[in-house]
Amino acid sequence: MQYIQLVNEVLARLRESEVYSVNDNAYSKMIGKFVNDAKRNVEDAYNWNALYDTLSATTTADIFNYVLTGSGQRFRVIDVINEDDKIVLKEIPTSKMTQLFLFTPTKGAPFYYNFNGTNTNGDTQVDLFPTPNGVYDIRFNIVLPQPIMTTDSTVLKVPYEPVIFLAYAKALAERGEDGGLASSEAYALYRTSLADAIAIESGRYSEESAWSAV
Repeated sequence: MQYIQLVNEVLARLRESEVYSVNDNAYSKMIGKFVNDAKRNVEDAYNWNALYDTLSATTTADIFNYVLTGSGQRFRVIDVINEDDKIVLKEIPTSKMTQLFLFTPTKGAPFYYNFNGTNTNGDTQVDLFPTPNGVYDIRFNIVLPQPIMTTDSTVLKVPYEPVIFLAYAKALAERGEDGGLASSEAYALYRTSLADAIAIESGRYSEESAWSAV
C-alpha cells in the first residue's frame, strides 16, 4: 500500500476528507508523521521477511575497518558470512576485539567482527579480525528497516493493517475523544492486528518466532 493510501485510510477513520497528497494540508502532514511513527513500531516488533537484505563489504589487504553502506543504525543482524571461505563470522565485544588487535595481531581470513561507530552519513562501521590479508567478500544478512516515507507513491514493505490502526490510535490520542472510537480501543485493534500479521508470517517462515508489541 502506498504512503498516500495509508494516510487516506487513517483520515477516513477519523471522518476527515481524503487528500490528493500527504502534503496537501497541515493535518494530513501530521497524519503522515503518525503513519511513519507507526511504521517504525511495526518494523521493530518482528523480523519481517520483506525487510531482509544483504550488504557486502569487500575487503582490502591490511585494512580492518569497513563501512556498511546503506545500513543506517537500526538494522538487526541475521548472520555474517565470509563468502569466499564459507565461514560464519562471530560477533565479539569491543573489549575483546581490542585485546586481539593489541596482543595477537594476525592477518588472514576474517572470522570475528565488531560494530564500531558510524561514518558521516550515519552508516555503521565494522571492524574485522584477523585483519584481511587480501580480498574477501563479507556478506551481512540483516533486517533493514525501510527509510521514512516522504513520497506519496512510496510502497510500505511491512503489513499495512497494523500501521493504519496504530497511526489511527495516535491521531485519536492527539485530538482527544470526539464521539468515535476511543484511542484505547484503537490501540487494542492495533495489537490484535499486529499479532495476527506476525502469526501469518511466522507460519510461512518458521525460523522467526520472537516478537514484541511496541
